[in-house]
Amino acid sequence: MTGPPHEDERQEGREDTVEARTDAAASDGLDRRTFIGVSIGAVPVLGWAAAGARVARTGGPIGTGGAAGAGAIPVSLRVNGVERKLMLDPRVTLLEALREDLALTGTKEGCDHGQCGACTVLIDGRRVLSCLTLAVAAGGARAVTTIEGLAKGSDLHPVQAAFLKHDGFQCGYCTPGQIMSAVGLLSEGCPSDPAEIRECMSGNICRCGAYPNIVAAVQEARGAGKGGPA
Repeated sequence: MTGPPHEDERQEGREDTVEARTDAAASDGLDRRTFIGVSIGAVPVLGWAAAGARVARTGGPIGTGGAAGAGAIPVSLRVNGVERKLMLDPRVTLLEALREDLALTGTKEGCDHGQCGACTVLIDGRRVLSCLTLAVAAGGARAVTTIEGLAKGSDLHPVQAAFLKHDGFQCGYCTPGQIMSAVGLLSEGCPSDPAEIRECMSGNICRCGAYPNIVAAVQEARGAGKGGPA
């Protein structure tokens, strides 16, 4: 009897899949930067399309499964300039509401303890860890901005463009949080010294170690004089 595949075999399978996708992109004439750029631009479209599909399936507000659960309360979130009305458990975090109820999966779940910065979003222009913020606390007239809300159509936000130019990423998992943190930092008043930039961005961990490129991207965006939400 054949048992389940060993971890080595599963890892080899994953590597083969990644290599196949990379080869497919290369055969279409896409280099790494172009592929990542197209992916970043497609995130908002895919997110809103998935959200619309969930509404159609449930026949009611997203987050209710078609009927409000016990203890659910109405929550109005203004996300990327659009008001979204939900029925949520009061204990639901902003991260959970964004990813699971609004299908805005650009905001990543990392440590779930506020230590890695992968879940960083902006509330009224300031950096916030969405895994530690209750959705109800972000409601009302407060403006929530996620990675999906930075680009204007095919025009990337200056910080997004700087990250692409300087390869401020490797695996890309922390990149949305890094970009949102950089946008917030530039709005707050970004220092020019690289060491101070690293200190101001220290709440965002990059396990791939792309820190020099991230700092270079922040410096370029700062020099462009554009950092607030587009």
